[in-house]
Order: sequence, then structure tokens, then C-alpha cells
Amino acid sequence: MHDPRPRLLLIEDDPNLGPVMRDVLDEVYDVTLRSDGETGFRDAVAGSFDVMIVDRRLPGADGLNIIEALRTKGISTPMLVLTALGTLHDKVRGLDAGANDYLVKPFEFDELFARLRAIRRVYSGEGPYVRIGAWEFYPESRAIYSPYDGRSILTVRENSLLRLFATNPSRTFSREQILREVFDPSDQPGTVDTYVHYVRRKTDVDVITTVRGQGYRLGSL
Repeated sequence: MHDPRPRLLLIEDDPNLGPVMRDVLDEVYDVTLRSDGETGFRDAVAGSFDVMIVDRRLPGADGLNIIEALRTKGISTPMLVLTALGTLHDKVRGLDAGANDYLVKPFEFDELFARLRAIRRVYSGEGPYVRIGAWEFYPESRAIYSPYDGRSILTVRENSLLRLFATNPSRTFSREQILREVFDPSDQPGTVDTYVHYVRRKTDVDVITTVRGQGYRLGSL
């Protein structure tokens, strides 16, 4: 039976951390754990992975050299580097090697999951996003990502409404202005209220703020 989880290659030699990471990541990903650079590199070239985590310091190898070699071979899979080295120079070196992101040990798993989601979204072509509090809104693909429940897809009108607010974060729009910008001017003002309700239902009640007597504006979560 096909496993619907994204495939993740974890190259980590720490005998304690590696298995713990595998077990935690297994909640979301189909994890392959490799404890040395040579085997990890071979699997990365031969396999079809959705994302990779590469430790910087591996037995007989530098994780950045592995990433550089994979990029040279045309492997475009999003990759995150794990390291105990947290200076700006080290981060720049990791990104220049072809890594998509860089996480310093020790780390929290919530942050690791968030960074993996982020690099996979960019890779999957969702397009640029607008941050609304803890939410990430991708207008080009009509996607919005919750900090709790993952991805939701907005309808065309819901997306246009939220895009209007997101591109004018300090502006309050009257219902009449929203009708002209997003809907058909012949629609009733109540149409705006209905679609504000729809967006809030898919996201959070505070994503769009009601300004009494004036209209609506982007929320400040």
C-alpha cells in the first residue's frame, strides 16, 4: 500500500539524536535515516525524496560538501542543514552550498517542522506569501497555512478579498469600496459580510478586523 506521507531523508550520525528525530518526524514524514555521508549521498541520488535534513558534521564528511555534490548532480530536493555552528559565516556558507535553510542545534521540533513546511512550500511552487500573524497566505495559489491545522484553499472570491486586505494592511475599506474592488458593484453590501464570514471560518476570526461604522481591515493577530 502506498504511504501518502512525504518522503524525508535524514542524514544524522548522532546515535541518540538520529533515532529520536526519526521517531518524531515519523508522525508526518516517511523517514529514511542514514548515519554516514556516503550512504546518505548514495540514497539521495538513487531515491525520490520530498525533503532532506543533512547534519553538518558527519563521519569523514562535511554535510555541506554532500549538498554541493547533490546540487551539482541536479538534485533539486529542498534541503535543511543541521549544525552546532551558529555564526553568520556558517549560515551563509550553508546557504551558498545549496541548502534551503539552516537550523542550529539544539532546536525545538516545532521549529524544525515549521522550517520543513516552509522550504517544501517554496519548492512546490506556491509562490510568495504574506504573513498574517502566525498564518501564511499565498495569493497566487489561493492557499493559506494555519499554524495549527495545515493548508486550506480559498475560493477565487475569498482569495481576492483577503488579497485586498493583505496588500493594504493599514487601510480600512468600506463595504462599498470592497464591492468595487472585489465583487460586482451591483451586489448587495451584505455580500461582503458573507465572504468575510467565509474567510474567517476557514482561518481565524481575527484575520479580518471589523472597524465599527467604517468597514473592514486586515487583522493584527
